[in-house]
Order: sequence, then C-alpha cells, then structure tokens
Amino acid sequence: MKNPRPQPVQSVATPRTLNRVVPDPTALKALTHPVRLRMLGMLRLDGPATATQLAVRLGLNSGATSYHLRQLAQYGFIEEAPHASRRDRWWRASHELTSVPASEADGEALDLDLAFNQAILSLQVGQMQQALEEYGELPAEWRKASTASDIIIPMTAEQAEALTRRLTDIILEAMRVAPPLGELAPLDMVPFSIMLHAFPYPGRLPHREGDDGS
Repeated sequence: MKNPRPQPVQSVATPRTLNRVVPDPTALKALTHPVRLRMLGMLRLDGPATATQLAVRLGLNSGATSYHLRQLAQYGFIEEAPHASRRDRWWRASHELTSVPASEADGEALDLDLAFNQAILSLQVGQMQQALEEYGELPAEWRKASTASDIIIPMTAEQAEALTRRLTDIILEAMRVAPPLGELAPLDMVPFSIMLHAFPYPGRLPHREGDDGS
C-alpha cells in the first residue's frame, strides 16, 4: 500500500543544504546491485516504506526485499523511519544524493567505478524507455518541458570538466530551492528527472598503452 498523496504546501524559496553521501569502496560495491539501486531511488522519491510495500512494487518476495534493505542500512544509505505502526518496520533514505567521484586509479577501483556506472545506466535506460512510452499522454506543458538532446562540442579535457561542473551546479541550485523529494509539495509539482551524460565521443581517443592487446 502506497503512502497517501501529500497535500499541497508553499514551495521552498530559501536555498537549503543538500544532504549527500560519498560512499567508500565497500559501500559502493553494495550499491551496484540493481535491486538496491531501485529501492533506494523509491525511498528517496516517495518517502518511507516497508519491506512489504517495496516487495509489491518490485515484484519480489518480502524476504528478498528485507535482505536488500538490511544491506542498504548496513552501509548507511537508509535508516529506520519513525512511524505510528508498531507492526511494520519502516525505512527511509538517509540522503538526497549519492556522489561518486570518477576513479583516477586503475585496477579494482576502476572496475568498481565501471560496475556502478553500468548499474546506473541500466536503471536510467529503463526509466527513459518508460518516459518515452508515457510521452504521448503527457499534458502539453510537460511535453514542452521535456527534451532528449544530443550535442557534440570539440573541447579539451579541462574545458569538458569545467562544463560538466557548471551544468551540475545549475541542476543542484534548482534542487536546493525545491521541496525535498518524498515530502509535501504543491500539487502542480511532480518529480522532474534530469540525467546528465557527458563523455568523449566513442572511438575518438586512443587506447591507453597496453589496452590494445599487445
């Protein structure tokens, strides 16, 4: 059973501090599991829930869901949420954002970075496909607010990094003045998803020494 729809409140005007987590390698490894990523996203988006509620939404049994919740709690991604019900155990996300700096080292650290990004990409592709399927049914004003852009610009690595930082700053600035996810919000507001992918065009940079199989 989902939580009741939040009632409208005034939008947040004063910038707030965003609560974020920067997981260590062990915690990040636990988060590469696709089910845990989905569960964490649900708790952030919709607020506290029980293992049974999440199991129904994910099409899993409550035992499997409880196991994944305990793993997320062990590494600090979620925590128990106070609730009037003493029968069920409620969980909530501990942070609004997960920040994972790009790995600058090779070996296990790079492998973990790749595994996490692959899990994130798989989740995002599914969300984008669902959004496309629903696009035709959206109100006109939300179709105008949506976009799927592909822009390629010649840049140095330093210029590219500066641009992605600037874009991220703009997005986080908007998030700071918006109501927190999972809490009360005006009825004319819905969660708006922004996925930022920025990378050198595939096949245009030489492989590092030793990566060509020689």
